[in-house]
Amino acid sequence: MSLIWVAVGGAFGSISRFQMGKIIAENTTDRFPFGTFCVNILGAFLLGIVSNAQLGGAAYALFGDGFLGAFTTFSTFMFDGFNLFEDNELLNAVAYMILTVILGVISYHLGYWVMTH
Repeated sequence: MSLIWVAVGGAFGSISRFQMGKIIAENTTDRFPFGTFCVNILGAFLLGIVSNAQLGGAAYALFGDGFLGAFTTFSTFMFDGFNLFEDNELLNAVAYMILTVILGVISYHLGYWVMTH
């Protein structure tokens, strides 16, 4: 049964990521991949909340593994970062990769902290 919850959450997570990334990309003209960046930082924050919410198996499968697993995207993060390198956008590439990792960790911790206070 947990596979069904993961699948349902994953469907909604991937659709949400696609739509949010598309909306952000359409409203920015910079080469910096703000869509993927914002999705991953928000996803890290939400995963911090979900991780500390003490959800049961089905709820965590739906929200943590399913929705947030599909909402955040490591592969697109890598794709965007290396495309910036290939396009000689070195400053954007380094800033994107470093900021995503650092702010992702901070966002996760902040989400986790929110649930304890």
